[in-house]
Amino acid sequence: MQRLTDTFSLSNGYAIPCVGFGTWQASDGQIAIRAVQNAIKAGYRHIDTAAAYGNEVSVSAGIKASGIERKEIFITSKVRNKERGYEKTLAAFAKTMQDLRIDYLDLYLIHWPAVSRQFKDWEKINLETWRAFEKLHEEGKIRAIGVSNFLPHHLEPLLKSAKIMPMVNQIEFHPGQTQQITVDFCKKNNILVEAWSPLATGRILTNSELIAIAGKYEKSVAQLCIRWVLQNGVLPLPKSITKSRIVENTKVFDFNISEEDMKTINEMPYCGGSGLNPDDIDF
Repeated sequence: MQRLTDTFSLSNGYAIPCVGFGTWQASDGQIAIRAVQNAIKAGYRHIDTAAAYGNEVSVSAGIKASGIERKEIFITSKVRNKERGYEKTLAAFAKTMQDLRIDYLDLYLIHWPAVSRQFKDWEKINLETWRAFEKLHEEGKIRAIGVSNFLPHHLEPLLKSAKIMPMVNQIEFHPGQTQQITVDFCKKNNILVEAWSPLATGRILTNSELIAIAGKYEKSVAQLCIRWVLQNGVLPLPKSITKSRIVENTKVFDFNISEEDMKTINEMPYCGGSGLNPDDIDF
């Protein structure tokens, strides 16, 4: 990848810009509007949101305020947990489209899997949600469909029954939390992995080992982490509401991390993780 608008190709051939702008924790209103507007001005053409973030209306306003045509922006959203299931998902999607003020969505994800801790029929819930995704995709309302926070044992029953295979799995992925088993499973099944919280929500920016490696390239730890994600064949979704950092996070295409440093970062012990385990969530 040489620039922000270079793309990964999804399993159906649809192109997705190689770095996305995350909007989690960007408060609805002017904060989210300005963040999205600044991101697009900085060169982002891939915006990631979710119904659960509560900011889809503001994300839409930020895109509109940028002056860039809709067709130039790749937009992702996600169905929230309480709206999983066939009919609920169809209704939730209609609301997302209304809030985003668009007539098609580039990528729609199941935000979290239904799991056995909460539901005896968790496999059925995930599959019914997926059936709604397939219907919307076949109708041309969504260009690509996928999941988020799915581990291999959540994906396996879905893959056995799906007519259309998931194209994306968005997971927590950053130095100190690589989820290598899940990444390997996804790559084996032609599912693009996206990294939410590639900077560990700032928790790893003061890591001394990463500071030392970043210094070798005259880059910030944030830039090092984003580049590291890309060199692992994963799509990073950095997020910030600070204009200078939004711009800084785009400056990751003028250096390459050496094999030795990649290995060092890949082998870092667990650190900076959110602690969110899909099998243990209660929301």
